[in-house]
Amino acid sequence: MKTLLSLLLFGVSTTAFAQQPAAETEAIKKTVTTFFDGMRRGDSTLVRSTLAPGVVLHTISNRNGNTQLGVEKTNDFLKAVGTPHTEVWDERITFERVLIDANLASVWTPYQFYLGSKFSHCGYDSFQLVKYTDGWKIVHIIDTRRKEKCQ
Repeated sequence: MKTLLSLLLFGVSTTAFAQQPAAETEAIKKTVTTFFDGMRRGDSTLVRSTLAPGVVLHTISNRNGNTQLGVEKTNDFLKAVGTPHTEVWDERITFERVLIDANLASVWTPYQFYLGSKFSHCGYDSFQLVKYTDGWKIVHIIDTRRKEKCQ
């Protein structure tokens, strides 16, 4: 009887753990999706709601064969998002990979960026998120940018 009870409890706990990652994955995807929804709407408040205090924004580019690491100040980025512009900033992503360990998540997404309906550039985004009491927040974004070899 103890063996049966142990098996039942183990089965229930395994099921609970198996369901948690799917729910967490969806919550993480929602945070990233909300970030890009805010960009498309020009809504810096919505974008800010997805960011942790002290978030770091990096861009990797290639100039004359040399790798460059650019740092963007969060307030400058939010100001640019919220400043009216004629074209919608439309970053189209695909969730290629979401990795989770406890309160840390890493998201890998290929993207294509459009200014309105005009293609601008593509690359990959890498997001690092931390789960706080009020949900998943982005603590670091780093991306690549190029105009060729896009999906």
